[in-house]
Amino acid sequence: MKLYYTPGTSSLFPHIALREAGLAFEKIKVDEHTKLMDNGGDYRTVNHLGFVPALELDDGTVLTEGAAIVQYIADQVPEQQLAPPNGTLARTKLQSWLNFIASEVQMGCFCPLFHSATSDAAKTMYRERLAYRLAYLDRHLAQHDYLLGKEFSLADAYVFVVLNWARPARVDLSPYPHILAHRKRIGARPAARAAMQAEGLIF
Repeated sequence: MKLYYTPGTSSLFPHIALREAGLAFEKIKVDEHTKLMDNGGDYRTVNHLGFVPALELDDGTVLTEGAAIVQYIADQVPEQQLAPPNGTLARTKLQSWLNFIASEVQMGCFCPLFHSATSDAAKTMYRERLAYRLAYLDRHLAQHDYLLGKEFSLADAYVFVVLNWARPARVDLSPYPHILAHRKRIGARPAARAAMQAEGLIF
């Protein structure tokens, strides 16, 4: 398999999932702006939209969208228990969290904070929206070590990755002690550390 990624972006999520799963893969770095890959090719020949992540399977099939990619990864190694079995209520709860993080936190709040066309007034509004969602998340984590309860799942890796953007987005996480404790737990996992080191995010 080949993982197409840009360091520090949402592609870190499937990168962590692949390492949690223990699956062999090749990393191919993509320049966020030029869309050139580190092998010299144009990434848009892989994903016409030019967005990362993408996962190319050994038969040439290309998967896009992080939440879909990671569930495919988890289903290759069910013994690792990265996701509950398909068709169960627990799997639906996982998908609910993945959708919440993708739509309400990543795209609905964080991404506009990085857009050059977003006005200061709009950024204030997005930070207020984000604070409401973070408070909800913090209340949940006050009662659970992980998003699905007692065990780590893909949702924990996803929220860890997205909240890595808090500092560059000037979002203060200090009012959310349970989020901070959760981030410490996830960031200490060997797979998370290995993925971040491989992307040059920690040394």
